[in-house]
Amino acid sequence: MSELQEKMALHGFESNDDYHYHVRCFFSAPLTTIRTINIEGEQQRRKTAFANALALALEYPRVIYYDFSQQEEIEGKIQLAETHDEDGVKQVQVSDLDHIMSEACAHSEGDPTILILDQLHLSDFKNHIRLYQFIISHEWQYNAVTLKGNPKNLVIMLISAEPLYHSLQKSSYRLWINEVSGKQVKYYPQTFGLEQRAAPVMDALAALFMELGLSPTKSEYRLLLHDIHHHIETEEHLLHSLYAWTEGIDRQILLSDPLKPHLKAVINAIHDYLIEDEVEL
Repeated sequence: MSELQEKMALHGFESNDDYHYHVRCFFSAPLTTIRTINIEGEQQRRKTAFANALALALEYPRVIYYDFSQQEEIEGKIQLAETHDEDGVKQVQVSDLDHIMSEACAHSEGDPTILILDQLHLSDFKNHIRLYQFIISHEWQYNAVTLKGNPKNLVIMLISAEPLYHSLQKSSYRLWINEVSGKQVKYYPQTFGLEQRAAPVMDALAALFMELGLSPTKSEYRLLLHDIHHHIETEEHLLHSLYAWTEGIDRQILLSDPLKPHLKAVINAIHDYLIEDEVEL
C-alpha cells in the first residue's frame, strides 16, 4: 500500500486502487491554468469521499467544500439587505458561488488551497462557463468586482453526475473512481498475524471473491477474519458477514446458486481450521 493510500484510508477513503500515479501526473503537468481535477465515477458520494480524503491526505492548510444541492445559506456569508443605488437601480446580492470563489481566491493568495465543488450538474450552466474562464484567466468576476486566484496555490476539484461543459472538461485532469476497489489483492496469513495453517481458508475466500468479481480492502478483510474466528459457523452466517463488511457486494449474486459451492468450500475450510485449533488446545 502506498503512502497516499494509507493517508487517504485514515481520512475515510480506503481502496485497493492506488491513485498515486494520477496525483503525480496531475501536479507535474506543465500548466499555466488553475489546476483542476474532474472526478468521475458511478457513485456520487464515493467521489465526494475521495475528494475530501485526497485533500486531507495532501495536507493542504485550506480545504473549501461547496455542494450545489445545499438549500441553506452558507455559514459566514455576508447577508446584504435589498438596496437600491441613488438612481433607484436594485443592487444584486452576492450568490453562494461568488462567496465561495471569493473565499478561495483570498486564501490562495497566502496558503495552498483546495476548492471542492460538488454536484456541479445542479448549477446553472452559465457557472460552468464562468468556471472555465476563471481556470484559464485566474480571474473571478461578479458585480463589477474582479478577484484573482493564485495558480501556484489553488487546486479545484469538480464533481458532477453529468458531463461537464466541453471547454471546462478539456481544461481539467479527468480521474475515474471505481464503485468498489477494482484491483484484486492477494492476502496471506502473515499479513494479519496468522499462522500458515490459515492459508486454506484464505484460498477458499480468494476463490469466493473472484466469483463475486471484487476484492475486499485490508480493513474489510480483517473484520471478516474476526467473524471467522469468533462467529461464523454456517453458510448463512458467512453470507451475513460478507454483506455486512464488504463494500459494493451484489446481494443477488451473493444469494445465487452458482455461488453456493464457493460458500460451502469456505465453511468447510473454516471448520477444518478451527477444529485444528481445538485439537492443539
